[in-house]
Amino acid sequence: MDLSIIVTHHQTLGLLDLCLKSINDTIGSAIKYEILVVDSESQEQTKQFIKERYGVVKFISFKQNVGYSKLVNSGLKKTKGRYILILNADIIVLDEAVKKMVNYFREHPETGIVAPQLLDFTNNIQFSCFSFPTFEAILARRTFWGKTKRGKRALNKFALEESNLSQAKKVDWVQGSAMMVSKKAIDKIGLLDERFFMYFEDTDWCRRFWHNGYKVIYLPTAKMAHYYHRASKKSGPVLDVLFNKQARTHIISALKYFWKYRNINSKIKNQNAK
Repeated sequence: MDLSIIVTHHQTLGLLDLCLKSINDTIGSAIKYEILVVDSESQEQTKQFIKERYGVVKFISFKQNVGYSKLVNSGLKKTKGRYILILNADIIVLDEAVKKMVNYFREHPETGIVAPQLLDFTNNIQFSCFSFPTFEAILARRTFWGKTKRGKRALNKFALEESNLSQAKKVDWVQGSAMMVSKKAIDKIGLLDERFFMYFEDTDWCRRFWHNGYKVIYLPTAKMAHYYHRASKKSGPVLDVLFNKQARTHIISALKYFWKYRNINSKIKNQNAK
């Protein structure tokens, strides 16, 4: 099996249908692939729809919202492909994207993760590749401090400029909405860290790939559309923390991430100070 495709889904059946259709419409016969849909807070109508419309798709369901990491991991444990494409259900695969990503892996075996360029539905590029986050960058993204000169510098360093990219680029980490990973690398590195319920699990995973000698690549020639909705930021920093569950989850995950890598970050600071 060349490729396994894991699609994570949570109660957006219309988007899931579009995602699955785009996969089947754009991947040619040259690539042998399987599809696994991993469904959170699963509804019976979703299972029936998949069975009737996409009979060969494997369906893994959870009655509760178990979090993104556990969803992906449950799919990873059942994959057979040499490469694994992980997609959110709000991704539309565009022509040649999967083929280009698979070919990149075949030509660059030292690669662990390849991510496509993400576009919104007006064809604008979405930020999806980044430098490793700092406290300053997270603060700038979530508060008015991002409008200050220092905050803007932190944001510019964090979100990499994508508009001028025309070829593959090594990056610190890529958004987990759409990424292809090497099964060989996963066998060495391990699954996603399930301590991250949602957010920062992709950052952490990419960091672990780099630490184990595998490259993380942003491939702008491979393009996918993303129905992006930033659920963790709606009403402003104070109101979001008080009333937005996704915002609180994002902050908790950020704290877990910085705590996990606290010793590494301290070593870097000490080295820079010398």
